[in-house]
Amino acid sequence: MAPMLHGLMPILATPFDESGALDRPSLRRLVEFQLASGVDGVAVFGMASEGFALTAAERRTILSDVVELVDGRVPVIAGVNGTSTATSIEQSLIAQEGGADALMVLPPFMVKPPAASLVDFYAEVAAATSLSVMVQDAPGVTGVAMAPSLIAELSRLDGVDSVKIEAPPTAPKVGAVVEAIGDADFAVLGGQNAQFCLEEYARGAVGTMPACEFADLLAPVLEQFITGRVDEARAGFRRMLPLVLVGLQGGIAWAVHKEVLVARGIIDHATVRYPAARLDAGSRAAVDLVIEELDLPPLPTAVRV
Repeated sequence: MAPMLHGLMPILATPFDESGALDRPSLRRLVEFQLASGVDGVAVFGMASEGFALTAAERRTILSDVVELVDGRVPVIAGVNGTSTATSIEQSLIAQEGGADALMVLPPFMVKPPAASLVDFYAEVAAATSLSVMVQDAPGVTGVAMAPSLIAELSRLDGVDSVKIEAPPTAPKVGAVVEAIGDADFAVLGGQNAQFCLEEYARGAVGTMPACEFADLLAPVLEQFITGRVDEARAGFRRMLPLVLVGLQGGIAWAVHKEVLVARGIIDHATVRYPAARLDAGSRAAVDLVIEELDLPPLPTAVRV
């Protein structure tokens, strides 16, 4: 049986207005854009969402709006970034109450846990909720490394059904995890803004979770690849690669995602919250050049601008 979490599942940016307040109309259009692009799921409160900068009240509002807009058409995954078992469980239960379908759970990262204790951590979080739990393997963010053997052990926990691999080089890590889990019913997905998504798919990944500004470009590429039209997929991916790469810059990635979304008419403002940084003039010009050279297609008609 295919896992519930698979395919293209972008991490939604969090739109803010010029004052820095949550921009709910832009969030609506952003969700409509994802659905019109044919995504297989959407995620909130991930790194690309500036989840680290959101208040508890904003998280509730965002999840409520997204769940209402999606209306069961695709899974909604809520990021959990607690710094302890207790705070992670608290966030998980709030997400469950808010209608999320699954959780994407970072390990505790303020105090670096030993590998053995991560089994207990994920087991406790999974036991506290009825939602599917995704392990987020993101050592660049957390400083917490997870060996393929550990992820295989986590895959045997009740309720832990998937992993997002963001430990570079991601494609070899995906292959090692797929081999380690064997025939377990456990989904392996890639991250890192889909930079190596085709290589990850070739090594056994069943999905990817990039930022959200190019879902309409990546969806057909993935469809071509999984249906055997590999040359077409690689050509399409090469065309969009500059857009993928420009959104991988540490510190300014959040602003890049939003500048592209503004340029495409999907959200109204590129406002970010500290510690995310705004683009300087040179970086903005580089993003503008990528957009101009890519000659992005018009928005799907289902998106109300």
